[in-house]
Amino acid sequence: MVTGVNAGSAAEENTHRGGFRPIDPAVGDRGGPRYGEFIEQVRLFMDNVRLGCPTPELGDELIDILKDVNAKLADVQIDEWHTPSGTRIDLPARGNITLPPFVVDHVDHDNGAVEATVTFTNYHLGGNRAAHGGQIAIAFDDIGGYASAVATAGICRTGYLRVDYRSVTPLNTPLTVRAWADRIDGRKAFIKGTMHDGERLCAELDGLFIRLNPGQP
Repeated sequence: MVTGVNAGSAAEENTHRGGFRPIDPAVGDRGGPRYGEFIEQVRLFMDNVRLGCPTPELGDELIDILKDVNAKLADVQIDEWHTPSGTRIDLPARGNITLPPFVVDHVDHDNGAVEATVTFTNYHLGGNRAAHGGQIAIAFDDIGGYASAVATAGICRTGYLRVDYRSVTPLNTPLTVRAWADRIDGRKAFIKGTMHDGERLCAELDGLFIRLNPGQP
């Protein structure tokens, strides 16, 4: 059941393509004019929690504050088809806090290629000031999926994702990610990708993405 603000009709719920929501530029105001600032504050909170060591007294205070914040957010829960998170294409990573923040710099529709800038922050720490390998894979999965959608002109799911870690991936540093269709075989898009810190190669992607049939979950 759809609840909360900005909830759409039952008919709207059935317009999504397979297991994904359509990305509609018209949702640019969904979540309000300060939604981007809200997401940035959430990301900053996640960074501060990752390296924070609160005193017992501060912990008690923060728990009470978070209970109040969570209660307010619980009152405005809606279904995944209408939430602004993941659909605000005007925001880094489309406003999706589960993704490392990235900005798409260039899309090559002729060659099924995407170039983006991603920055791993303290929340994405793996150890010794390096980004967690799983977070690198998440970035590759989403940006590689973007390239597959461009290459196949459709929505794709990940078939497999292999990441080769070539050197340490730093935090709080703008990194260049490139993903492109190496070849297309029917519904299958074989995607290659790289992540660079300047001229230094940090990681490489080898993935298979499969275009969904109409209505396929």
